[in-house]
Amino acid sequence: MRYQIEETVGFALAQVCKTHRYAIDGALRSINDCELRVGQEMLLLQLWREDGVTQSQLGERLMVEPPTVTKMLQRMEAEGMVERRSDAGDARVSRVFLSARGRALEQEVAATWRTVEEQAIAGMSEEERLLLRRLLVQMRQNLCQH
Repeated sequence: MRYQIEETVGFALAQVCKTHRYAIDGALRSINDCELRVGQEMLLLQLWREDGVTQSQLGERLMVEPPTVTKMLQRMEAEGMVERRSDAGDARVSRVFLSARGRALEQEVAATWRTVEEQAIAGMSEEERLLLRRLLVQMRQNLCQH
């Protein structure tokens, strides 16, 4: 009997991730006067939690390569969402700060995610939603250990 990849949890998860990413992308693009692309809200989320982190810290936290962070930041700087400044103690280090515009996006991005979340979990009970979240967190932890 052949292994049925399409029947695995991982395949279903990959399909959900792709669909969710597409839904979030469309929703983020509907935010007025903003060229926010999917993935950039994750970078903003890091800065809303802790402004002024280094580019390398952002890459580590987002689990993306340095060139990807650089490209994201270039786009976001051009849109006036963030600014990069040299570290006061080490000019080789670049720190990233929210601009007023980037800070102002927090509520709209949260509302956008809430809308997509409600769509994604429609028909699930609170218990099912909590169980799904717990299982997804467990899967991530399992995969990070290898």
